[in-house]
Amino acid sequence: MDPVIVVGAGPVGLTLALALARHSVPTVVLDEGPGKDEQRPARTAVLREDTTALVERLTGHSFGDVETGARWTGWRSMRRKQVMRELTFSDELPSPLHVPQHELTGALRAAIADERLVKVAVESKLDALEQDASGLTAHTRGLKDTWWRGSYLVGCDGPRSTVRKLLDVRFPGRTAVERHAVAALRTELPWPGQALLHRSPPWRGGGAEVTGRPLADGAWRIDWLLPPRGELVTPDVLVTRIRETLAGWCGGATPAYELLDTGVHTVHHRLARRWRVGRAFLAGDAAHLLGALGTHGLDEGLRDADNLAWKLALAWHHGPREVLLDSYQAERRGAVSGRLRAADQALPALRGGKGLRAYVPGTARGQDALLMDGHVGNGQLGGPGRYADSPLAPESSDSVVAVDTEPGSPVTDVGVTAPDGTFVRLRDRLGRGHLLVVLVAPGTVVWERRHWVTAGIMPRLAAAVTALPHPAELLVAEAYPGAAAHSVLLVRPDGHLVTALSGVRPAELYAAAEAALGEGAGKGGAGGSGADSRSGSGPGSGPGEASGASPEHMSDSESGAPARAPSNTPPNAPSSVPSNAPTSGKRGPKKSGGSS
Repeated sequence: MDPVIVVGAGPVGLTLALALARHSVPTVVLDEGPGKDEQRPARTAVLREDTTALVERLTGHSFGDVETGARWTGWRSMRRKQVMRELTFSDELPSPLHVPQHELTGALRAAIADERLVKVAVESKLDALEQDASGLTAHTRGLKDTWWRGSYLVGCDGPRSTVRKLLDVRFPGRTAVERHAVAALRTELPWPGQALLHRSPPWRGGGAEVTGRPLADGAWRIDWLLPPRGELVTPDVLVTRIRETLAGWCGGATPAYELLDTGVHTVHHRLARRWRVGRAFLAGDAAHLLGALGTHGLDEGLRDADNLAWKLALAWHHGPREVLLDSYQAERRGAVSGRLRAADQALPALRGGKGLRAYVPGTARGQDALLMDGHVGNGQLGGPGRYADSPLAPESSDSVVAVDTEPGSPVTDVGVTAPDGTFVRLRDRLGRGHLLVVLVAPGTVVWERRHWVTAGIMPRLAAAVTALPHPAELLVAEAYPGAAAHSVLLVRPDGHLVTALSGVRPAELYAAAEAALGEGAGKGGAGGSGADSRSGSGPGSGPGEASGASPEHMSDSESGAPARAPSNTPPNAPSSVPSNAPTSGKRGPKKSGGSS
């Protein structure tokens, strides 16, 4: 079968390619650039705990050391000279990871260099895309024109996505929601390792808001919120801001500093109307833009890749499942839409500040708490999205029990016993393509596995797990937050909870697994409409938009059909994968494609 084509070699595209390779799916990554990334210390990413674990699991690289990234010791919110809120990070409340984007991309590229199922084609700019019943044909120009044949295609090619334009998908939203002057510098501040949000700083020219966040090796990224009317930021103006801010934070004297990088960061809020058109998908900045109030666009893009990888892998190995593929848009677009909605609702109160609400007691503290949530990854602004209305959610039953993790939310990373008797973290078992079944059994950690693996309910549960419609791994946890003894948790390959059952319920467990795979009678039903049939979505697809689009988007006038290749395009491009490894196809007569 032909490989999956990933357009774009940024962090999201490379993460998706690596995740697919872990599921034994070959990919071709079309990189418009030369295959190297410019080192920009002021261009950073803040990743929450679970997305950090995803990248570390895929790359085999541990971030957060003295050279590659920083984990903050705490967070401090100030208003003028008063400390409004303080937060200390710990094992129970882990810090997000703050890392330069080029460090993240470099680790991903290094891992891909050792991955035989991923081919990166540099200097390859997409300019045509066509779908048919069995796959897609893409044309790139660069050092040489090349035709590529793929089973699916994912556009991870950024805000000006060529894939999105060729698919004729609209990208509505708001432009220039926020503007920040940014500087990366190396210096010593009075609170080493602690991030700071300073609103209305008391020194002259302090502006409305300054954020200082530690990076590795004694560096800091400092952001100044700019007025909405487009203040010109010249090098002299920025140096003045740096000196005044450092002096204000250090008691009046500007400490020695080394300026590493500068820039102006403009935040846009946009959301693509559709994230799936036939066999083509959008992910990352090609599908959404966000970033106001401390929210993290790249973090959401990595979640897109994690959500889509296991679904594409199932479709690649076992044939298209429309409900499963449609659920990518329903889940991820819904989560990002909720994040954007929360930010848009909070912006007038946080950035207006002139109405009567600004004088209500406690308002300032509430605003500081909201901003802190956005920056550190909590609450509506920052917490991981929950797929509450997913078409993959199973029907409720009397056997379902409540735990602290709601269905559709990421599971808590607890210690578990693996089938070979080793003690591992639950998160380490994710991303392998199989379901996870977790039995909560207090006391098992005290005894060797051989004593309890054949006792009590274990044999019956093991038989139920073996009978599931998809490979699953049985794990045993000493405890899980909010779960009673003998609770059984079903977890998806991307770490989201499907359901929690009271005891061994083979029929309910089987039905929940079927629903999570898009096969059973869950909320999405059996089968699905797929995406636009005019886009060559493959057998079983029907007209209309992908499942999960909101009603106002269903009536959109877009055709959704991809732009057709120029008139000199051959009707059928040769297959790019004659065997298990992706290769490029030259322009010429049709050759037989690879078979699954």
